[in-house]
Amino acid sequence: MKVEQKGHTTTIRNTQSNTAEFYQKLHHEYNSFKSQNLIVDLSHDKALTMDDIKLFTDLIKIHAKAKKSLVLVTNSVNFNAVPKSITLVPTILEAHDIIEMEEIERDLGF
Repeated sequence: MKVEQKGHTTTIRNTQSNTAEFYQKLHHEYNSFKSQNLIVDLSHDKALTMDDIKLFTDLIKIHAKAKKSLVLVTNSVNFNAVPKSITLVPTILEAHDIIEMEEIERDLGF
């Protein structure tokens, strides 16, 4: 797991191939990141499945209640099959853009 912080956003990269193990590690260390917007980069895992993506649903809900964004990054899945509750984009740049838009929406009270 590689962690980079830039402003109010933390990018966490999965440097392991097993997304389930990465999720467990992230969940265990979540308190360290809960006050930041999170970008979770899963693009290293080319065998990523929709079940792997759905593992993050609980963390996304917890993070949203704290008025923070959590965006997943991968280009290995069918984006049309992703549930609406999960924000999934193909690049880190798009993840930053989504977080900026969500920050503006929160500032405006939407």
